[in-house]
Amino acid sequence: MSTMPASHGHSAACCNIPPIVSKGYQPKGSYEEVGGYKTYVTGPADATKAIVVIYDIFGYFDQTVQGADILAFGDDHQKYKVFMPDWFKGKPCPIEYYPPDTPEKQQALGKFFGEFPPPKIAGYVPEYVDALKAHSPAVSKLAMLGYCWGGKVVALTVKAPTNPFTAAASAHPAMVDAADAEGLTIPFALLASGDENPEDVKKFEENLKVPHHVETFADQIHGWMAARSDLTKERVKAEYERGYKTLLEFFGKHL
Repeated sequence: MSTMPASHGHSAACCNIPPIVSKGYQPKGSYEEVGGYKTYVTGPADATKAIVVIYDIFGYFDQTVQGADILAFGDDHQKYKVFMPDWFKGKPCPIEYYPPDTPEKQQALGKFFGEFPPPKIAGYVPEYVDALKAHSPAVSKLAMLGYCWGGKVVALTVKAPTNPFTAAASAHPAMVDAADAEGLTIPFALLASGDENPEDVKKFEENLKVPHHVETFADQIHGWMAARSDLTKERVKAEYERGYKTLLEFFGKHL
């Protein structure tokens, strides 16, 4: 079976590992319109802190929605509202593209990445945050979290002059670039999988001049905290939960 080489800055793992269709999770939140975007909203209504989650290219998978609920309700000492907007407007990357083992699938996947480049989405975020604040006026502090493709969106958003976030994190980010760490002014966490290039992760950490947490979950695949997580496997489930605990601890310190 052929595989797709790294493309559009994504790692080979990102381009070839298919998502896992998880069934049976009952979301704790609801879907609402915020700033013109369908948004998964979860968490206590009176929370004064919020986390904006940028999903991976597969959109609203159960594992990703469950992760949002963990962030919203997993810390006994902090209350968070979590917002996960649908940047793809109901058209995420079809799981049928994975694995991209034919030229047709590779072409389709490349077209998808071309339609949703991270800089484009990052440019929408500040206006979305304005809408979020209008939706939930009690929110005074914000953090941002991105998975895979969304990790690049986070990196670009929080280093821009328009950054509205107090803390940020990425989990198994695609396109890890040490240059994105330069000039960051807010605390940043990076949770890498065993599929990210260790040298890229190391250089990224070396360039961080802000409070940070960088950790590699070496026996986990790219996507283990989002759509590619097979939570039927005990070790994956344990590291999925540990990843979210790590993020909650980080946000608890810096948000």
